[in-house]
Amino acid sequence: MFEGLRFQHWQTSQDSDGILVLTLDRAGSTVNAMSRAVLDELAEIVERLSFEPPRGIILRSAKAGFVVGADIKEFEGFEKSGTVQDALENGQRIYQRLASLPCPSVAAIHGVCMGGGTELALACRHRVAARDPATRIALPEVRLGIFPGWGGSARLPYLIGAPAALEFMLTGRAASAENARAIGLVDALAAPELLLDAARELIRHPRPRPLKQRLLAWASNLWPVRQVLAPILVRQTAAKVRKEQYPAPFALIETWRRGGSLRRRLHNEARAVAKLATTATARNLIRVFFLQERLKGLAGGAAHDIARVHVVGAGVMGGDIAAWCALRGFEVTLQDREMKYVQPALDRARSLFDKKLRTPDRINPALARLKADVEGHGVAAADLLIEAIYENAQAKEDLYRGAEAQLPAGALLATNTSSIPLAQLREAVRVPGRFLGLHYFNPVALMPLVEIVRHDRLDALSERRALAFCKAIDKLPVPVAGTPGFLVNRTLMPYMLEAARALAEGVPAPVIDKAAKRFGMPMGPIELADTVGLDVAASVGAELGPFLGLEIPAAIAELAKDGKRGKKDGEGFYKWQDGKAIKPAVDPHYVAPEDLEDRIVLPLINEAVACLHDGVVDDAELLDAGLIFGTGFAPFRGGPIQYIRDTGADALVARLENLARRYGERFKPRPGWDAPALRTPA
Repeated sequence: MFEGLRFQHWQTSQDSDGILVLTLDRAGSTVNAMSRAVLDELAEIVERLSFEPPRGIILRSAKAGFVVGADIKEFEGFEKSGTVQDALENGQRIYQRLASLPCPSVAAIHGVCMGGGTELALACRHRVAARDPATRIALPEVRLGIFPGWGGSARLPYLIGAPAALEFMLTGRAASAENARAIGLVDALAAPELLLDAARELIRHPRPRPLKQRLLAWASNLWPVRQVLAPILVRQTAAKVRKEQYPAPFALIETWRRGGSLRRRLHNEARAVAKLATTATARNLIRVFFLQERLKGLAGGAAHDIARVHVVGAGVMGGDIAAWCALRGFEVTLQDREMKYVQPALDRARSLFDKKLRTPDRINPALARLKADVEGHGVAAADLLIEAIYENAQAKEDLYRGAEAQLPAGALLATNTSSIPLAQLREAVRVPGRFLGLHYFNPVALMPLVEIVRHDRLDALSERRALAFCKAIDKLPVPVAGTPGFLVNRTLMPYMLEAARALAEGVPAPVIDKAAKRFGMPMGPIELADTVGLDVAASVGAELGPFLGLEIPAAIAELAKDGKRGKKDGEGFYKWQDGKAIKPAVDPHYVAPEDLEDRIVLPLINEAVACLHDGVVDDAELLDAGLIFGTGFAPFRGGPIQYIRDTGADALVARLENLARRYGERFKPRPGWDAPALRTPA
């Protein structure tokens, strides 16, 4: 069938039963991404198959995963050249030709299957997935400010039913193989080594989809149902995000609501996605994607050479760091003064493993990797020691002096301090070249960022090993200078302190939090202070206050002293119940100050500029990445520096000076507002 033809990205083979296996192996890449070249070759293959169809077709991957999605760099280029709709319609045509072939087709999915890869699978008649933890299937385009544009939004609701399909696309969540089978996204599961056999079996003996799934798919897409369900989905979505900030989910719902024939749905899908691609939100979210990829690649090809991790301090941070390392495959010993301090951390670890790993055959090995070690025997065998005790410089220095004598020569020594300068702490370390900061954020299981904290005597190899270790535990590292507060806490502190000051002046806490969330922050500063812990805020504030020239509002220290430290005590600025803040009602006649949003947010922006000026990070892009992944800074704005570029540095300086005249010198523009990076387009 393909005699004399050679393809760069696809391999073809046909067995004695007449079943054709198409294997995607994108040349020059470690992963399969659907580039224009890959699609063009697929188009040529499908055209030939339409004239001479085989008994069946199996699409598979020669890489470690199936398809990671569309080539985002190419997509960015299409946006800049104004050809997004052409590119979308081209992909739709090719996928539709595949779907229209007069023979059964099966996507054999293993590993990561995202975006355009999932849409490729949806264009096949059947799908079989490898029963393996590495198999993750998703349509995550909303995280890029768009939605599936190669037929995903047109096909999925009519395959698995609108409620499940829209939830899947609106959240961008990844489904395991088992979950994909449960919702009807895949038709069968198989062991990885039997995946091709299972795909062949589906071609030889196709299975009709369960009647219940077919009825749900039909009924949930009827015109009256779409008209009733769409407004409900809009209200639910509006409770989570603002349409002007994140338009893609709302455009997805509206495109589905309009419905029509498959041809009409594909047409509407391409037009809507092309329009979304021109928005600032999409451009900034795509920028965030590339920032994330940059952080993942900071280690280069360095090896971490770490197998055993010893954590000292079994509090919330230390215990959760230990649990996360064990979850990711490392042997971990956890030390504290007595077993009564270690046991709660082990209990939390069990809950984490239950949630993440689900089955005993995966949970039990993780539990076995995490061991209580009150006596500290694990120090002598550790490749990495992480100190996570309370914020007291003397206590930390005493610990280093005792532990370093037992550490192997090649081991790294790290501190999880959140604010103490490393130039101070390293004075207690005999071999400072292997000492650095690994600053995690709470909750460890949810926060993706780790600050790699430098000092002037850190070895370059030690830093590369730490970067590689962060990649191995699925965290995003950003190297920062070891100055007070590093990057994240240094920028967050003015934000939280100004919110506490406004609260003390009589602005209701829910109003303050609402102003920050309206800007796009994931959590208001008052709720954030309670979540971090007012004791931690007071401790970090005591360290940073003199450095930043800021006073710590008395309420923070007073509440912490009274045992009202926030979420962990059930009371702080708010009362907490079942992990949620109980926010008091606000007088409906209360009118918030017009400048409240600026007053809360601009101190953070101002300090970010100072961090860039002071060299806390290497460049503006790393600063934006650190604050997006470390503070949740409004992703749709692209980070503080990108926000300055989009808004205009001069305009923001004028607003800061206005606040300084009204509220005091703390709002004066910090050094660095004249930097070229603030005016250079991304």
